[in-house]
Amino acid sequence: MLHTFVAYVEDKPGVLNRVASLFRRRAYNIESLAVGHTNLPGVSRMTIIVDAAGEDVARHIEANLYKLVNVLRVDDLTRLEAVAREMALIKVKATKKTRGEIVQIADIFRANIVDDAPDNLVLEITGTVEEVDRLLKMLDQFGVSDVQRTGVIAMLRGGDENTYDLSLLTETTRPNDGNMQTEA
Repeated sequence: MLHTFVAYVEDKPGVLNRVASLFRRRAYNIESLAVGHTNLPGVSRMTIIVDAAGEDVARHIEANLYKLVNVLRVDDLTRLEAVAREMALIKVKATKKTRGEIVQIADIFRANIVDDAPDNLVLEITGTVEEVDRLLKMLDQFGVSDVQRTGVIAMLRGGDENTYDLSLLTETTRPNDGNMQTEA
């Protein structure tokens, strides 16, 4: 079963490597990984999708993520109401004959044409993994020559009751391990 973890981490060099190494050492394949800044300086957010055979494996992964010094918070969104999206750029071969049909398919999937060349089109789609997969399947008949997918990003649905104060994730709230600077 695919599990979606969101990890808030310190925005420091080497953190991504340490997280990826944790999964490598335990032989868990990361299906999707997306990393970006949050609205709090010094804190990044990782959305990690991993195939975890059972709930025990998922809890084990979460516990191991917490063991990493630079990990501030981990949430398993798998069974929670969440919004999850992926963005993809798709380069598809297009002739004068097929261009109109490709544009119609793009419209159906609410994809944007972001580059128009004489022999191909580049489409941009944002949606669920399944929507991106379906668009790729529809475009396959024309000849997809290149695909770049961002990886899934996810966030809890709902109002303030489903959110938490990211300012609580600062270095000053973590115990000093001898390597971190704390405020006096």
